[in-house]
Amino acid sequence: MTDSRPLVDLTGKTAIITGSTQGLGADIARVLARCGAAVTIVGRNADKGNELVESLHIQGAKALYSCTDIQQDEDIDACLRKTLETFGRLDILVNNACIYEDAGLASTREQWHHTLGVNLISAAIFTQKACALMKPGSVVINLGSTGGKFGAAGRALYPASKAAMLQFTKNLAVTLAPDGIRAVAVSPAWTWSPSVERLSQGSRPDADRVGAALHPLGRVGHGSEIGNAVAFLASDAASWITGVDIPVDGGFSILGPDQGQPPRLWFERILKQQN
Repeated sequence: MTDSRPLVDLTGKTAIITGSTQGLGADIARVLARCGAAVTIVGRNADKGNELVESLHIQGAKALYSCTDIQQDEDIDACLRKTLETFGRLDILVNNACIYEDAGLASTREQWHHTLGVNLISAAIFTQKACALMKPGSVVINLGSTGGKFGAAGRALYPASKAAMLQFTKNLAVTLAPDGIRAVAVSPAWTWSPSVERLSQGSRPDADRVGAALHPLGRVGHGSEIGNAVAFLASDAASWITGVDIPVDGGFSILGPDQGQPPRLWFERILKQQN
């Protein structure tokens, strides 16, 4: 889903988006740039990062790439310094970077530390350093997930990190409010991304057919739809919103274990299978 019309006006604002060389982070960066923000693309894939920046420049956007390992403090410092030197300010931090390594209960101590280090701790440290440079009216937007709200067999690391991110957002909002800085979370459900693309073997129709069983709107999401929510929350139109999680999930989080189906259909389905 693409739309050339800017949702809101972010002209004059500068955004850093972590984990944005590809996938959802890149989609968010494209939307923010289309809305007028200068964007810093953050990640370790230089080829993809520079390719994205070049495409944004062609469209007339202001963008730069920062090769940054968010688990290294000196890399974060360099990214922030490069952003200020290039654009002169920082108004929006989007903590999007994450990994999906998850062996559930069988995960090792090292795997726990690695996942939490990337998905949670690095976001906290990036926020700590960025907020020192932000002025009133700025905002931190954390990417949560429906995975951080519900139980799932065989998983532990990723859901725990996202649940912690949602709680971190609440505490951050209260802490930063006296400085005039907002903190909000956005929680997507299944979104067309490299991971969903792999699971569906590159078939968007197949992804939508599978996703329809869990999303009342009948499909998986578009990255630009997540980006639109981020853009709104980053804008002055959302100046009275802080400390909350915005589900951008096609209705995923309103369903219970019955997936929105009445008992009669479940009895018919299961008993028919048994017979």
